[in-house]
Amino acid sequence: MTYCVGIRTNEATIMISDSRTSAGVDNISSYSKMWRYGIPGERQFVICSAGNLATTQAVIAAIERDIKNTAETSLLTVADMHQAAEYIGKVSVAVQEKAGGGAVFEATFLLAGEILGSLSGLYMIYAQGNYIASSRQVPYLQIGEIKYGKPILDRVIQESTTIDRAIVCGLISMDATLKSNLTVGPPIELYILQHGSLTLGRYRSFGEDDEYMRDLRKLWNKAMESAVDAMPRLTLS
Repeated sequence: MTYCVGIRTNEATIMISDSRTSAGVDNISSYSKMWRYGIPGERQFVICSAGNLATTQAVIAAIERDIKNTAETSLLTVADMHQAAEYIGKVSVAVQEKAGGGAVFEATFLLAGEILGSLSGLYMIYAQGNYIASSRQVPYLQIGEIKYGKPILDRVIQESTTIDRAIVCGLISMDATLKSNLTVGPPIELYILQHGSLTLGRYRSFGEDDEYMRDLRKLWNKAMESAVDAMPRLTLS
């Protein structure tokens, strides 16, 4: 399993992904689930994935092959983010059909980016090739093991959330998932794509015992304990 989250605020889109891949309790590996493409000043994209690793790698290989071969349709030729999401969906469906189809070959993707002359966007691309975009009401999208990290996003994240606050919330969301599900694990990758810059975003990787993540976990745990202690006590008759 895996967990990836994208948060789109007024200022930037924040993408966070884990790197654990499991094929059983005795076969744990780490693979990056984040890829970045673009042309400075013209377009920038970041993709995160969840699901079948072979399907994911085949989809990414096809995307990169289209870029290298200057195909008629690729991430470097699409006119806007909707077309980019549609393109990735078609590539994913073709890869799954070639493998024989079925749930075992399914993969989902998060796509964030911006193209000169059009709006930035954050999309979730389903295994069936269709996709949805983030919205003002729900300015974040998740794939993989989503349930443990969702509560803080629901309570805190808005379009007006600052970049720093969105990063902290996203990393707490990831840490909650790490705590509750052993199939999600480090390294954790973070990418911040500033809207309007059309340049490479800021990137950070957090290892197994990263000092920042360790401090964040301790402070969050202490804050939750303090919040519980501050709650009014129930009087039982």
